[in-house]
Amino acid sequence: MAQIKRYTVKSWHRGCFKCGECSKRLDSVNCCEGPDKDIYCKVCYAKRYGPRGIGRGGGSIIGLTSDVLDESEAPRTTVIDTAVIKAPAGQGCPRCGGVVYAAEQVLAKGREWHRKCFKCHDCTKTLDSILACDGPDRDVYCKTCYGKKFGPHGYGFACGSGFLQTDGLSEEEISSFRPFYNPDTTSIKAPAGQGCPRCGGAVFAAEQQLAKGTMWHKKCFNCADCHRPLDSVLACDGPDREVYCKACYGKKFGPKGFGYGHAPTLVSTNGESTITYPDTKPTTGLKAPLGKGCPRCGYPVYAAEQMISKTRIWHRRCFSCGDCRRSLDSTNLNDGPDGDIYCRSCYGRKFGPHGVGFGIGAGTLTMA
Repeated sequence: MAQIKRYTVKSWHRGCFKCGECSKRLDSVNCCEGPDKDIYCKVCYAKRYGPRGIGRGGGSIIGLTSDVLDESEAPRTTVIDTAVIKAPAGQGCPRCGGVVYAAEQVLAKGREWHRKCFKCHDCTKTLDSILACDGPDRDVYCKTCYGKKFGPHGYGFACGSGFLQTDGLSEEEISSFRPFYNPDTTSIKAPAGQGCPRCGGAVFAAEQQLAKGTMWHKKCFNCADCHRPLDSVLACDGPDREVYCKACYGKKFGPKGFGYGHAPTLVSTNGESTITYPDTKPTTGLKAPLGKGCPRCGYPVYAAEQMISKTRIWHRRCFSCGDCRRSLDSTNLNDGPDGDIYCRSCYGRKFGPHGVGFGIGAGTLTMA
């Protein structure tokens, strides 16, 4: 006797365990028991005992299973007229006026819409909770059409072409169509000494830049010489109450001469400096109180340029030897008894021991 396969409470031959309609072989997954005590595949069971009527294919294969054998048996899409059943005035769908049932309703600002009617009024694009915009005319729009119809118009807004959002446009494309706007910062004048030091206009919180207690417009906060935009790292406050980038500050107020970028540096073979240092003392601005400024030039010394020697503060450009003008640092600095500073060579010549063996060269007699 052949092997028997059991299903529910009945025993079947393996060869007999197939659909009673189409004779398709069955298993525990696709077997359906009919009310006539026979067994069927899912497709034949749906044809024979499934629901019938409009929208059900008249008994043909419907959406109960996906085992469609013939393309002619596939379900057809039916267009439902939502306006057939009219609702009382002001209670139905705002687009078609029909009754909205719970299975098909979409809410927008407390109003019920048919899912089919919830589209943009202009381009009929299907909407959802992210794309929908409620217009002042109590209709719904996508973001693009809302911007075109109700957004700001004029230069910079493409005459109403919807620059409120970026549907389909990259940031580079938007920037290429946006005209450059140069605001006039001097249109609102500030009281004397309170506005922007460059233009004199009032500085508001949204555009202010701070530099040593003074407020600047973001547009005006650039180098006075090369007009490079500045920030807290690049900005240097000059003694003329202007701001400069580091390069222009060095050119304007830094030490000058050979070895400082104006000409190639000369090298001496006998140890003596060949650099000439011109007088770099400032000629404009207010002098510091007596005894509080730079000992050499008398002008105020700011924190960014100060050098300290025996509790006295010097400008970096003034921190040089009193005789040969050679730049000094903490390794070659010598404080003279006359209150000036010197390099080691000049200090030795000026205040060192004199006589045979103590001169410029060995065995040279030097008169004090």
